[in-house]
Amino acid sequence: MQTPGAHARDGSEGESNIVRVDPQAEPERIRFERDVCRGLGRTPKALSSMYFYDARGSELFRRIMELPEYYVTGVEREIVEQHGARIVAPLLDADCEVIDLGAGDGLKARILLQHFRTASGAVRYLPVDVSVDSLRTVLAVTHKQQPWLPSQGIVADYAGAIRWLGEHDPWRRRLVLLLGSNIGNLARAPARRFFRSLRRALRPGDHVLVGFDLVKDVDVLQAAYDDSAGVTAEFNLNLLRRINRELDGDFRLDRFRHFAAFSPLHGAMESYLVSTTEQSVRVAGQRFHFEPWEAIRTEMSCKYRIAEVSAFASDAGFVEVEHYFDERRFFVDALFAVPPDAAGSRQ
Repeated sequence: MQTPGAHARDGSEGESNIVRVDPQAEPERIRFERDVCRGLGRTPKALSSMYFYDARGSELFRRIMELPEYYVTGVEREIVEQHGARIVAPLLDADCEVIDLGAGDGLKARILLQHFRTASGAVRYLPVDVSVDSLRTVLAVTHKQQPWLPSQGIVADYAGAIRWLGEHDPWRRRLVLLLGSNIGNLARAPARRFFRSLRRALRPGDHVLVGFDLVKDVDVLQAAYDDSAGVTAEFNLNLLRRINRELDGDFRLDRFRHFAAFSPLHGAMESYLVSTTEQSVRVAGQRFHFEPWEAIRTEMSCKYRIAEVSAFASDAGFVEVEHYFDERRFFVDALFAVPPDAAGSRQ
């Protein structure tokens, strides 16, 4: 297992400042092809939302975050701006690592990190992402805006990041961030397993801040995931464009339409690309048949009640420190902690 090396005190970014948790991991191109072909070959068809974010997809998502209908980014930023000092207060008296799972643009993490500037202990920032390009961007922006902060990018998915967390730097306290309702991309049973695995990797005194998008008016949800300007539809269709470019696909984008709806049964917004006609599509040398109006699920975003948030914590062996809400109570950032008398691992 490769672990982060020494950090320059100026937090300088660069290729040497990015670590792969598993240097022997298969190339992203191979994993992409395997996951896409498996997803198109199953019934019902599904593609992972983790593959939305090529360069075009990342740009489209930045546009989505600026849309008036898409409340998620704004309400969580409101939370960390208003409550950031209280959130990080338990971690200011010791050396600390802030591990940002699925870091994205790192904006909300940087808001929280400002409160560490006067901490009595040393702090370092470790954004985690599967995309090296995303990590380069986050590190560059962090270095520019917070040059006092040592930082290093970690290339890993959630499972790899949790394994890595359990093996390195046992003397530092950790604040693990899972913001932006990233947990909502997991169905409830895998989410419970995720929290149990994360708890086993952490030690007494470590904390976790998790963003949960709360159940709300269905019209608000519908507008957020199917905006009137069509940016979200283009964001979903861009996944087919990426498959065409990188996997020698021949999807006709004009033969698919975006559809999003709230599922009361699953407690989730679900996004689909629906084939408007019977057709056959080639991807990586394989053929996949579509019936008229057959759908590919591209995203699931679970919405929660507060009782579910508390149940995730207690089931995994965390204690709840506090819930932080935006003014409209659309969203909650929940702070969990490993209790001081907890065992070193949880079976």
